[in-house]
Amino acid sequence: MYLVRKFIRFLSLNIWGNLPSSWQRALSKFYAQLYTKSYSKHIIGPYCTFNYDDPSYLQQFKPASGNNTYQNFQDFFTRVYKEPINIKISTDAVWPCEGLLCEYGKVKETELVKVKGHKRHLRSIFGALGDQIPDDHYFSNVFLHNNNYHRIHSPISGTVTRIEHIPGDLVVLRPWVYKNDPSLPALRNERINVDIRSKQGEHWFLSIVGGPAVGTIVMAQELDIGSMVSIGQELGTFLLGSTCCIASPMPIKNAKLGQQVAVGTPL
Repeated sequence: MYLVRKFIRFLSLNIWGNLPSSWQRALSKFYAQLYTKSYSKHIIGPYCTFNYDDPSYLQQFKPASGNNTYQNFQDFFTRVYKEPINIKISTDAVWPCEGLLCEYGKVKETELVKVKGHKRHLRSIFGALGDQIPDDHYFSNVFLHNNNYHRIHSPISGTVTRIEHIPGDLVVLRPWVYKNDPSLPALRNERINVDIRSKQGEHWFLSIVGGPAVGTIVMAQELDIGSMVSIGQELGTFLLGSTCCIASPMPIKNAKLGQQVAVGTPL
């Protein structure tokens, strides 16, 4: 397993990571199209058997297409909950997504990351207004594995103050590939940044990061600058692969580094 991971890391960093963005995008588009074919639905059953211990896991979801059965693997990948995410009335903030918490710390304490020979701060992930993130905010990086639920929800109730698209690469996202710099792909890859001001006037920063085979990051149709969003409201969907970075005014209390977090559960 060690040699396999080492080989994959070599391919990810030295081969795929050095391809021009246009090549990464073209190859990703081709790869993603395979999962929209009807025959790809036949791998859903074996995939679930391999990835989920709970045989009734799929019963809580329905196909994104609106059909009674999954039409293809992408339909399964972008599945939706049959019932709205249950959020406790007393909860002020929740996890916006499901996945592995692979990096966490105060914004002012995060170290510079070397990207293509240049050192950059994690604030750069959040684009044009990254420098305005207060030092006492908390940075979190949640990696969404292929078997995770791939929709992003609002962590709070508030007003959308910014939506920014940043073009970029589509390098591999898996944290173990980068060892000490799990957030490096978020500094390179295409992403959409969404800022939300809470009812208390506090600012939250989200960066929805794409990766290989992500043909599109689809934002909710009604989402725009000035939109009012409720805690747990859907903001967007990944079409294969993803990472979500968060800069929040409050610390994490219900998860530790290296643990899985669940969408809609208290931060």
